Amino acid sequence: MDSKVLLLDGAIPETSGVSKETQNLSMQVKDKNLSLVDRVESFEDIINLEVGDTAFTRARNLEREEGIRQLFLKFEGNNPTGTQKDRIAFYQCHDALRRGFDTITMATCGNYGAAIAFASQLAGISCIIYIPENYHTERISEMEKNGAFVFRHGGNYEDAVRYSIKQARKNDWYDANPGGANTPLQINSYAEIAYEIYDVLRDAPKMVAVPVSNGTLLAGIYRGFVSLHKRGKTSRIPKMIAASASHKNAIVYSFNKQLDSCIDLIPEKIKETRVNEPLINWHSFDGDEALYAIRQSGGGAFDISDQKMLRITRQLKGKEGLHVLPASTAGLAAMLELNSREGLEPDRYVAVLTGKK
Repeated sequence: MDSKVLLLDGAIPETSGVSKETQNLSMQVKDKNLSLVDRVESFEDIINLEVGDTAFTRARNLEREEGIRQLFLKFEGNNPTGTQKDRIAFYQCHDALRRGFDTITMATCGNYGAAIAFASQLAGISCIIYIPENYHTERISEMEKNGAFVFRHGGNYEDAVRYSIKQARKNDWYDANPGGANTPLQINSYAEIAYEIYDVLRDAPKMVAVPVSNGTLLAGIYRGFVSLHKRGKTSRIPKMIAASASHKNAIVYSFNKQLDSCIDLIPEKIKETRVNEPLINWHSFDGDEALYAIRQSGGGAFDISDQKMLRITRQLKGKEGLHVLPASTAGLAAMLELNSREGLEPDRYVAVLTGKK
């Protein structure tokens, strides 16, 4: 087995740099002799050039092997740093630039930090990143290459988030952490994925399967389809399928226990591996929003083992030529499990994937 499939975050962008046009726009964003309106407009042009409109393809070979029709894959690895995190990173930097902040901070386990570092460098904003001391992300060098200051912080991810928030308040930095006031902005940025799916299908699929950690991605895609449906663009809202590492995510646990809101798990009982680390979450910052989306859409939540995620990763590479982050296959694994168990009716199904190795 290729040892590279064991990368814990390991997303690598489709290209190693940005276009000459983006470089020129970045110079305009950083030019404080220009008006703020012009600088913000230039950064919006960068977002339009670099982020979103990711690959959306039908997985015919996987359909044949799994006996499912019609299966589409939304591959977020086409974003500049290789994951869907670029969507919220650029939106956060846009908000920081618009509001006059010169420094942005957040905590990360890897991918979000790489995205924020990249976006803030293009925006000309200083970037402070906190990483839990025991996490072994392979993206620190990438963050530092893009000018971010990276610090290790004692404790777990949630501890690092709280410390970053505290430092933001103390130093008047822009707080780009999940939850709180940032939730609406981040959800809106992920709603763009729903709009892009609609642009191709011209209606909502039967089901959308998403890997979950904090729950923001799933909540955002759901809100996007709700908006489309309310505007009369789609005939339905898709069932939202959440999936995460087995018994290591608060959203999946709370849904399957039929709880009214997302409760915390016991951190000491959660074992991290190089495969599940991007998914595990004893406290989900946008867990209630994700729970609401699953319930309102008539969806479900599933525990997926490391072994199953690795199997799906190899399957995608062999059958569809896609090199993906193993953790991102959790949603697809849950959908295929549903098909094996119940036999999904012929319709259109979408799984969101991320992270090209």
